[in-house]
Amino acid sequence: MVTIREVAKRAGVSVATVSRVLNKKGYVSPKTREKVEQSIHDLKYKPNDVARSLFKGKSKMIALLVPDIMNPFFPELARSVEDICNSYGYTFVLCNTDHSIEKELAYLNALQQKSVDGLIIVSSTLTGEHTKEINVPIISLDRTFDTNLSNVKSNNRQGARLAAEHLKVIDCKVIAHITGPENASNTEERKQGYLDVVKDEEWFSTDYIVSGDYNMQKAKDAIKKLLLEHPEIDGLFVGNDVMGAGALKAIEELEMQVPHDISIIGFDGISLGETTTPTLTTVAQPIYKMGSRAAELLIEQINDPDIPKKTVEFPVELIERQSTRKRR
Repeated sequence: MVTIREVAKRAGVSVATVSRVLNKKGYVSPKTREKVEQSIHDLKYKPNDVARSLFKGKSKMIALLVPDIMNPFFPELARSVEDICNSYGYTFVLCNTDHSIEKELAYLNALQQKSVDGLIIVSSTLTGEHTKEINVPIISLDRTFDTNLSNVKSNNRQGARLAAEHLKVIDCKVIAHITGPENASNTEERKQGYLDVVKDEEWFSTDYIVSGDYNMQKAKDAIKKLLLEHPEIDGLFVGNDVMGAGALKAIEELEMQVPHDISIIGFDGISLGETTTPTLTTVAQPIYKMGSRAAELLIEQINDPDIPKKTVEFPVELIERQSTRKRR
C-alpha cells in the first residue's frame, strides 16, 4: 500500500504539504498542489480513512437506528437514507435495536467512540435525557422522542382521519382501531386521528381500541380476540401494514371474508400490502422522501451545527385496494 511519505517524496515536498492538499487546509501554491495531485494520481494513493478521521475529527460515517429490521417499512426507509449518504460521500451504518433501550444506548456509546458524524434515530424508548450528552447532530425520523431535535415524519393524525372517514363512507357501522407501541409518538397521533372521526358516534367504545404493537403475530392474536368478543365490528383501521397482514390472517382463521364481512385499512404504504390476498388498502407515507429528507437535514447540520432545528411533515394519501368494500 502506498504511503503519504512516498507521495511526498515523489512530489519533492514535505508530508505536511501533502496533508494540507488532502485535507484542503492551509496555503499551498497552485504549482505545488498540482505536483502533489499528480503524484497521488500516478501512485494511485488512497488516504487512510482512520488516520484522516483522527486528524479531522470526522469519520464520514452516518448511522441509522431502527427498532425492527424485520418490518419491511424500515429497510425501505434505510434504502433512501443510504442513497443520500452515499451521494455525499458518507459511509452508512444500519443498527437494529429490537425496541430495546439497552441496545439503543449501547449503539449510541459505540458510535460515539467511532467518531460517527451524525445519527438518524427511529425510537419509541429514547428521551431527551438519553441524547443530551451526544455531541453530534441527531435527526429523529418517523417518531418524535425529543422536541429539541430536528424531526422528519408524516402527517399521522390526518392519515388516520382519512382511514376512519373512508371506512364510514363505505358504510362500516362499527370501526375498531389496532394501535402500535404505547410509547411511540406516531401510535398516539394515529389513535387521535381515529378518535377525531369516531369518538362522537353512538356506537363508539374504547373497547374497540386494542394494541398490536406494530407486530404481525401480536396483531393477529389481538384481532381474533377482539372480533370474538365484538362480532359487530365491520371495519378495522390498523396502525401499520404489517399488522394489516396480521389482520387478514386473523380474519381468515375466523372463517370470515374480507371485505364482505369486514373492511381493513392499514398505514405505511409498504410493498407488502400489494402482495397480500386480498391486497391491502392503506394510508401511504412517502417513505423514500422521508428518509432522503432526514439524511439531507443531518448532513446540513453536520456542515453547519448552528442552523435552526426544524420539523418536516409530509402529507399522506389513501390508496384503495381489495381489502375495503367499494364506495356506493
